[in-house]
Amino acid sequence: MYCTRKVTDDLTWVGADDRRLAMFEGVYSVPDGVSYNSYLLADEKTVLFDTVDKAVAKTFFENLEHALGGRKLDYLVVQHMEPDHSATIDELLLRHPETTIICNDKIKKMIGQFFSADLESKVQVIKEGDTLSAGRHNLTFVMAPMVHWPEVMVTYDSTDKILFSADAFGTFGALNGALFADEVDFARDFMDEARRYYTNIVGKYGVQVQALLKKASALDIEMICPLHGFVWRSNLGDYIDKYAKWSAYEPEDTGVMIAYASVYGNTENAANILACLLRDRGVKTVMFDVSVVPASEIVAASFRWSHLVFASTTYNAGIFVTMDELLRDLASHNLQNRTVAFIQNGSWAPTSGKLMREIIAPLKNMTILDETVNISSSLKPEQGADMARLADAIAATIPHFEASESPKDAAIDANALFKLSYGLFVVSAQDEKGHDNGCITNTVMQVTDTPNRIVISVNKANCTHDMILKTGKFNVSVLTEDTPFKLFQHFGFKSGRDVDKFQEFKDMDRCANGLYYLSKYSNALISGSVIATQDCGTHTLFVADVTEACVLSDAPSVTYEYYFEHIRPKPPVTTGIQKGFVCKMCGYVYEGDTLPADFICPLCKHGVDAFEPLK
Repeated sequence: MYCTRKVTDDLTWVGADDRRLAMFEGVYSVPDGVSYNSYLLADEKTVLFDTVDKAVAKTFFENLEHALGGRKLDYLVVQHMEPDHSATIDELLLRHPETTIICNDKIKKMIGQFFSADLESKVQVIKEGDTLSAGRHNLTFVMAPMVHWPEVMVTYDSTDKILFSADAFGTFGALNGALFADEVDFARDFMDEARRYYTNIVGKYGVQVQALLKKASALDIEMICPLHGFVWRSNLGDYIDKYAKWSAYEPEDTGVMIAYASVYGNTENAANILACLLRDRGVKTVMFDVSVVPASEIVAASFRWSHLVFASTTYNAGIFVTMDELLRDLASHNLQNRTVAFIQNGSWAPTSGKLMREIIAPLKNMTILDETVNISSSLKPEQGADMARLADAIAATIPHFEASESPKDAAIDANALFKLSYGLFVVSAQDEKGHDNGCITNTVMQVTDTPNRIVISVNKANCTHDMILKTGKFNVSVLTEDTPFKLFQHFGFKSGRDVDKFQEFKDMDRCANGLYYLSKYSNALISGSVIATQDCGTHTLFVADVTEACVLSDAPSVTYEYYFEHIRPKPPVTTGIQKGFVCKMCGYVYEGDTLPADFICPLCKHGVDAFEPLK
């Protein structure tokens, strides 16, 4: 029985998951399995992109025959000859002798090496920049040598703007029914495996990956279809940015990875003490026992973190076995641009520190600290100063923010802040029970377009704030200059805890995320999915990926200035009131000689900075 999924209307995933594989390439554990991806394009001509490993051949051929629906297979594009993507080529050609193989000259040679049958006669050789028309779709072939074999190439479909990326942008892990990265929580559940896949499989070839990224940057790519892992159709910039960092050997995170090799626990104790000292200094730490944790995970962590500490006992006058293997593995993967320190232990002839340094020192742009800690069997109390010096030396190389003192005589005129060009927006959300709500905010800002990401600020007193905090979803309706004051009253001066703001409201509709947006008095809809929050006292900043955006009208957006001058009613006549303060946002009048420092406007929830004395 077939098991396929549509990528687009005429592109079908015909690959398979392998959950029985214990060691990928015989080296890397894959406890969550791996996928072998193959894609069939059904145009005027049918085009298959790569095949699969023999372990899943039965599923693959069932999928392929279903997707073909009785049609012949015109072309097989071979992008990579590693057997997990090419092992079924010979059987495919027996089933479909009409098929022409599209590949480069190096792949043609490897086909002759892997298969005894005369498959080379089926080959049509292409070069960099050559094209193939399948009908509506036009395919361009791009060479990607050493990503991660010398014959590798990728294919660009300029019609649907799809990059078939071979082993690039892949990840360990079975798909488990999901095909697209946005169908799962990729950052939480798969990023570590994506990093482990890249650093161990491709990590050595950073220069070559950079060359491919440069070629890819000249293409208009809206989807990436790799040979392992998920298809990317949204937030491509996030993943491409990871590849840019990894291939440039730039750390993703600032902090210290401590890897230790300990026989009887004394070296481990020293590593623990260092971790505590670093945490006391505000430095992030992660730790790995090299005798327990697979080397592939520690290699991945070494690519992630900015600072590395290796602590090893001396073993047979050398480095402990698993530590020695790890360090040589890191060296073979061309790790660069890190700050490194060592702890060595030796009961009678400590040599591990010197030998570890000899492996790491030749790597490019490695800063090696001189504060190596030497342990004779176990760390003694009097060596606490040595550990502190090492922690201080590491912390001194980590950039950190220090708040500067505010000028003592400087004044803050709140009116200056109102000169900033703000817009006005309705932010809508929904709680877990399906209750809808919305509120007015003046802070919505695009922070980057690759990936498309915005930030909004919402007052914690608003019911909408709590909804977003719990569900991570919201819509922004960009208000227009024709917005009536009653709409600001409705969404800004009432609480969703007291009234149902959408119950009698008519001008709204729902978008793809299921939330309401304003269909009138709004010129644009932007939907957000929260990826991070920042507590800012009375407000929370929500950083979110844009999941949907559309223009609703050409009406100009309302600004704060326009709201004050043309929408907000003028302050009411205050005959009989001797002294008081008026809210510049909503016109609420507070009677009294002084305004309490902690006063909050009961209508619009602004603080004292929004009030000015009655005139």
